[in-house]
Amino acid sequence: MTNLAKGANVPLSTTELRATLTWRPGPGVPDVDASALVLDGRRRVRGDDDLVFYNQPVHPSGAVVRGPGRPGEECLRLDLGRVPAEVASVVLAASADGGPFGRVPGLRLQVTDAGTGAMVVAFDIGDATTETAFVFGEVYRRAGGWRFRAVGEGYASGLAGLATDFGVAVSDDPPPPGPGAPSRPAASRPESSPPAPSSPARLKEQRLTSMEKRLAEEGHEELLSYTRKAAVSLDKHGLAGHTARVVLCLDRSASMSGVYASGRVQALAERVLALALRLDDNGEVDVFPFATVAEAAGSMGPADYRGRTAVLHQEADADGSADYGAVIRLVRGRYSGSVDLRSVPPLADAKAGAGAGAVEPPVFVMLVTDGATSEPEVALEQLRSSGYEPLFWQFMAIGEPDEFAFLAELSARPGPYPDNIGFFSVRDPGELTDEQLYDLLLARYPHWLAAARGRGLTP
Repeated sequence: MTNLAKGANVPLSTTELRATLTWRPGPGVPDVDASALVLDGRRRVRGDDDLVFYNQPVHPSGAVVRGPGRPGEECLRLDLGRVPAEVASVVLAASADGGPFGRVPGLRLQVTDAGTGAMVVAFDIGDATTETAFVFGEVYRRAGGWRFRAVGEGYASGLAGLATDFGVAVSDDPPPPGPGAPSRPAASRPESSPPAPSSPARLKEQRLTSMEKRLAEEGHEELLSYTRKAAVSLDKHGLAGHTARVVLCLDRSASMSGVYASGRVQALAERVLALALRLDDNGEVDVFPFATVAEAAGSMGPADYRGRTAVLHQEADADGSADYGAVIRLVRGRYSGSVDLRSVPPLADAKAGAGAGAVEPPVFVMLVTDGATSEPEVALEQLRSSGYEPLFWQFMAIGEPDEFAFLAELSARPGPYPDNIGFFSVRDPGELTDEQLYDLLLARYPHWLAAARGRGLTP
C-alpha cells in the first residue's frame, strides 16, 4: 500500500477499484456524500450524466457507481475498462451537508482492488477548514495506462460550486424538497426548463400534494408521518419523483403467528404502504400472502389498511412451511405476463414471437419471511427468470442472520442480468426506526434501476 502526500501520484496496476471515503461520525458531524465527475481532455464534463452523485448514482457507461455505505463511510466503484475513450480522468469528490469539512474528523480516502480487496493507495486529509465540497483524488490516463493523484482541494460553495467548476449546469431554483427532506442542489441540463403544467413530473408533484392533504383531512396522521419519512429516504437515494409499483409478499406460515398477533406485521405493512403512496401512482400496495401456496389478496390503501394484515392471517390456512417460489411465480405472472422460466429479456422473447414485452413502470417487491423456503431450487429458478424482467426483490428476514444463508447467498451472488435481489435480516422489525427501514429497503434498488434501464427492461 502507498500512503500518499497531497499532490503525489502513483500508477495503477488494476482497472477495477473501490474508492472509500471514511471519517468518524458523531454528534454535530456533518453528513458526507461522495460524488465523481467524469471529465474529457479539457477537464470538463460532456453533459450532466457525467456527474455521479446522490441523485444520479450510476454513470451511463457503468464505469462509476456510487455504492451503499455504512455510517462514516461513502464508496465509489470504478471499472476503468468501461470508461469511454474520450474521457481523460475521473475526479473523486464529496460534499458536506450540515457544516464544513473542518468539522468532519478522521477524513481518509482509501483505494482498494475491487476484486481482491487489497489496498492500493491511501490519502489522509487533515487540513480541511471551511470547505463544504472537496476533491480528494483523481484517476487519470497517462501513457496508455491509469494513475492516481492525491488532490486535496476544497470549495466553500458546496457541491453546486464544485460541479459548476467542471461544467455541470446547476439549477438556480431547484424543485422544493419533500416535507422534512434535506435541501440539496440539483443538476440540470443547460437547456432544461420548468416542467409544463401537464408534464409527468408536475402531475406527480400534484398527486403527492393531494395525497398528503387527503391523509391529513381524513385523520391518518401516523401514515402521513411515514410518507414524509419515506420521502426523505427516497430523496437521499436519488428517487424523488420516481414511479414504481409496490408489492408486499407476506409469509403467513404457522411460525409467523406470533409476529402477526403482536401487531408488528401490521406496523410494517403500514410503513410499506407509505412508501407505495410516494412511489406508486395508484396510491396502493398489492398484497400477496403465501405459505405452501400463494394467493393474490388485492390491494391495500388508505381506505382499508387498518387491521388488514390481521384479517389476512385469520383467513389463511396457515401451515408449517413457506415456499418462496410459489409467490415469486404468482408475482411474475401478474406483472411480467409470464410464469415461464426464461434466460432472455421479455423483448427478446417478443421478437421471437414468444411472449410479452417489457412492463413499465418497474415493480418493487418486498418479501417478508421468518424461515427458509421449502423448495430452494424452485425459488432459485424463479428468481433467475425474474432477473430478466423489471422486477426488484427486497427480502426482509425476521430472525437470527445465520438462519438465512440461502437469502444471504442470493443477495451476494451476481444476478444473471441486472442484479435484482436485496436482503437484510432483523431480529424484531419493531426495533427498526422508520428511517432505518426505508434506508434498508432502498439501499440496492437505485443501482438495479440504473442497470435495468441500461438493459432496456424499464424506461
